[in-house]
Amino acid sequence: MDAHNPTPMKQPTPHPLTRRQFLQRATTAGIACGVPVLSTLSALASDGSPSAFDHEIIPAPEDPAEWGRWRQRLDAWRRQRRSALGYDDTLYARPDFAWARGCFSCCFLMLCDERFWNRRSGRWTVAEFLSASRRDFGGFDAVVLWHAYPRIGADDRNQFDFYRHMPGGLPGLRNVVRELHQAGVRAFLDYNPWDRGTRPEPKSDLDTLCDLVRDLDADGIFLDTLKEGAAVFRSKLDAVRPGVVLESEIALPLERVHDHHLSWAQWFHDSRTPGVLRNKWFEPRHLQHQIRRWDMDHSGEIQTAWMNGSGMMVWENVFGSWVGWSPRDRSLLRAILPLQRRFCAIFTGGEWTPLVPTLVPDVFASRWERDGVALWTLVNRSHHPFAQPLLEIALDPGEAAWDLVAGRRLIRSSPSGRGQATPRPVALSPGIAARGVGCLLRAAPARLGPDFSAFLRRQRRLAAVADWATTAPEPVAQPQPPRSALRRAMVPPDMAEIPAATVELTTQLRARECGYYTSVLPADPRMAPAYEFRLVSFTRQVTLDRYALDLTPVTNAQFADFLRATSYQPRHPERFLAHWPDWRRLRMPDAQEQHPVVCVDLEDARAYARWRHKRLPSEEEWQYAAQGPAAWPYPWGHTMEPARCNGGETGGTTPVTQFPRGRASCGCWDLCGNVWEWTESERSDGRTRFCLLKGGSFYTAKGSGWYFDGGPRPNAYSAKFLLMWPGLDRCATIGFRCALDLS
Repeated sequence: MDAHNPTPMKQPTPHPLTRRQFLQRATTAGIACGVPVLSTLSALASDGSPSAFDHEIIPAPEDPAEWGRWRQRLDAWRRQRRSALGYDDTLYARPDFAWARGCFSCCFLMLCDERFWNRRSGRWTVAEFLSASRRDFGGFDAVVLWHAYPRIGADDRNQFDFYRHMPGGLPGLRNVVRELHQAGVRAFLDYNPWDRGTRPEPKSDLDTLCDLVRDLDADGIFLDTLKEGAAVFRSKLDAVRPGVVLESEIALPLERVHDHHLSWAQWFHDSRTPGVLRNKWFEPRHLQHQIRRWDMDHSGEIQTAWMNGSGMMVWENVFGSWVGWSPRDRSLLRAILPLQRRFCAIFTGGEWTPLVPTLVPDVFASRWERDGVALWTLVNRSHHPFAQPLLEIALDPGEAAWDLVAGRRLIRSSPSGRGQATPRPVALSPGIAARGVGCLLRAAPARLGPDFSAFLRRQRRLAAVADWATTAPEPVAQPQPPRSALRRAMVPPDMAEIPAATVELTTQLRARECGYYTSVLPADPRMAPAYEFRLVSFTRQVTLDRYALDLTPVTNAQFADFLRATSYQPRHPERFLAHWPDWRRLRMPDAQEQHPVVCVDLEDARAYARWRHKRLPSEEEWQYAAQGPAAWPYPWGHTMEPARCNGGETGGTTPVTQFPRGRASCGCWDLCGNVWEWTESERSDGRTRFCLLKGGSFYTAKGSGWYFDGGPRPNAYSAKFLLMWPGLDRCATIGFRCALDLS
């Protein structure tokens, strides 16, 4: 998420002035900055627009003849800003933070991701996840253990409860972190500063976070929606565990680079001629992670990271929407990560020369050098491959040059002799792919270590399986759940008959990044852009057979009858009937026998339905029964009216027959408010399992638009609820009713 303003609306990236427009305005204003106006965004415009050095990516001039002066200005700006800020790099020099400068690849990991938690075996699958990450992306250096949003707010559990209620609780999650550490992967916790409307903690947020860092042995805090953490955060973290870093989501101000080792480079706009990441240039040991979560083409981000010696954020499961990486982008990342890791000292502590001349206009290069080893990072901005020479380099006696992406030696100098340092054109082998990357290394072999030959062999193997062309992501299946074949001729007295019908059903939902049945992308005409928080609707034709629906939600008393008759024991008892004083002894909450049963998950509800020889209603069956043939927006009519449903006035659930004026035309009670209801709409795309809820509830988490939808909801409204395991899925605001097929 991001928070450029306090509203939950995602703001589209503004269209910047074109280079020509900006230069025209700057020149007309007669701006003088001590140097001639270059063809960059480096001068102040007449309306007070920020200079190029206030951009997250400092744009580069298009004309190669101006690159030298541009680099001089970069050097001067860095010296001036460090002096003005009194920059202190003490934290970057600390050994306990050294790991952060090599954190080139980070995964934004939903803890409910089915690749990370196997609900059938009931175990975390860390090893399998890491194995797949090495195969697909070249492995991760860190993962963000994302936990709460977009689920938080369905009941009063706060963001920290979501960590506590993970499988195995905090000890189970600590074992997850231990497995990550054993594989050399760091673990970040997430902090949601906007969570102010759920259950309050006895401590401050920062103190609670520090407790979690200590309990889980975490390595960093991801600062959701924040551009920086509180100044006191650093000392608090140092007191509980050494080497814990802060990473901001919003562009980090220069003033806080000194105590934030990492930051996101989210939706940063780069010039066609690759620019320079401002914070990385200011402090080369500061690492930024490029991220454009909704994009299907990540080549631009990868190229920006490669030219700047910085990192990437891999994020495919975007809050329940599948935005998979293409084989081409995966190949690009697999190609550069081994190079960044092996030559980390050069990328974070060497001499960095942005934009050195190349021999092809569409190919750009940065040069890096340290201790006699020189690297050129190259990117191809065009959609055409190039096999011709790309650079001119000079080799001293005894040196050689290698194409590190291909893992092959290119040229070798003579052991001795004069004239060997004459520049010569060099082509990569077999070239540089369209929208691709390249790497040229020049050094004496003795400087590269005894394992360098083995390293080259690994690079050749990676190049052999690389796919530099396929840009479409792999398809993901959406299996349908099976339906019961049991049918009855007669309608039971506690159910309402719903005749067969073919109808146009209008579905409403709040587009909140987690999608609907399929992944929601900006290309989806119904919901573009996907990250806008707005109410959307669409209509589809549905054919329904004759069926019956329970007149009321299942009550505590009815569920007690089920437990008494079956001795039902959930496989995972965490939070099962958490509102009951003692469910094993059938002790229900006082005076709540006729309230809807809650704190049951889908499997609990299905088990009850099977006992009654029924099933759960589909999303469409539930909605049609609620709205009737007249398609009323609410069960009772066209408008929300007081005293027709439980809108949260009492702060809890109410008896299922308390609002007779709120009955639907079919005779069903409590279809709006009181509690959300499970429907038989479970789906999985292989990474996210979810269910659509209907009806709304008495509870609303207030204070942030990021919270799960609350309060009574219209008949057409559906809320996508991400599923994980019973300890999280059992909510105090979700119940159910049953359905039955009629012959």
